[in-house]
Amino acid sequence: MAETTPEGRERRIVVLISGSGTNLQALIDAQNTPALPSTRICLVLSNRKAAYGLARAKQANPPIPTAYLGLQPYLKANPGKTRDDYDLEVGRIVARENPDLVVLAGWMHIMGDGFLDVVNGDRPYEDDKRVEKPIPVINLHPALPGAFDGAHAIERAYEAFQKGEIKHSGAMVHRVVKEVDRGEPVLVREVEILPGEPLEAFEQRLHQVEWKLIVEGTAKVLDEVAPLKPVSS
Repeated sequence: MAETTPEGRERRIVVLISGSGTNLQALIDAQNTPALPSTRICLVLSNRKAAYGLARAKQANPPIPTAYLGLQPYLKANPGKTRDDYDLEVGRIVARENPDLVVLAGWMHIMGDGFLDVVNGDRPYEDDKRVEKPIPVINLHPALPGAFDGAHAIERAYEAFQKGEIKHSGAMVHRVVKEVDRGEPVLVREVEILPGEPLEAFEQRLHQVEWKLIVEGTAKVLDEVAPLKPVSS
């Protein structure tokens, strides 16, 4: 049975990426399936021009609109602007799409407060227009809550295991707040590290968990903010 939001529309998500886009691909494959029913990725935004995830979006059927905004090119093209201005502009690009949810899927840039101020409706995204209700933002992070915040989490967890400091690692989808990787976890999965296992093998197994987790986490938050109801025939 077909389902739709109470307003009679599809659910919209914006995905932010920086790299190859394997997590994005998991979302592309899941949109409008039982895993992510009545859901469409309305924009993929990258802060790196060569990110292969942009090609994945363009190759999707139907193609997904893309946008690119890099920090250094933005600063160079806008003398006097700052990193904070850049974060505000990213927020504006996202807000104009009117999404139900923003998913950071390998977005390698720590957002300043301006981005959240725009998507939360605290600051306008265009003239005096503000988002009517806060747009939730979630992030996929390859570590357990509070364990390895920030960059290179997989390598740091692997090293800690070799030293006997941890018994396992994992991945989580968490809500994005102003403290890096400290938002409330939406979903958490433990991933064991096998004795004698090469880093590359652990990394590959963890990524396979991430691909499922990002879809499940996206579905969970969408069901909270944009629940579906059956369409009467």
